[in-house]
Amino acid sequence: QVQLVESGGGSVQAGGSLRLSCAVPGYRRYCMGWFRRAPGKDHEGVASMDGYEKTMYADSVEGRFVISQDSSKTNLFLQMNNLSTEETGLYYCAMVAQTRCPNGVDWWTRANYRGQGTQVTVSA
Repeated sequence: QVQLVESGGGSVQAGGSLRLSCAVPGYRRYCMGWFRRAPGKDHEGVASMDGYEKTMYADSVEGRFVISQDSSKTNLFLQMNNLSTEETGLYYCAMVAQTRCPNGVDWWTRANYRGQGTQVTVSA
């Protein structure tokens, strides 16, 4: 069983930045990424990175969020800039046990493993 552990959530004012981290036990050349759930809204894929380091972003975060990994490939990051209040919610790390990410923004629905989530709160 693979346990993904998110960290880095917290409270920030609108326009601010946060960096989320996800610890991945062991090196895996798999599709990984982040999805979120805002209060009263459906889950939304945010960003993904496949085993070849190809990245994909939701239109709503393109240009503001950056997904990355460390050199050991055991930590996944999400740098979030210029956050808005609508982006308050739980942010989850997810892994799909295949090298290429499933097509589309709903890639996370095919995740084999997910973390427990980390809370991000953006205040006005």
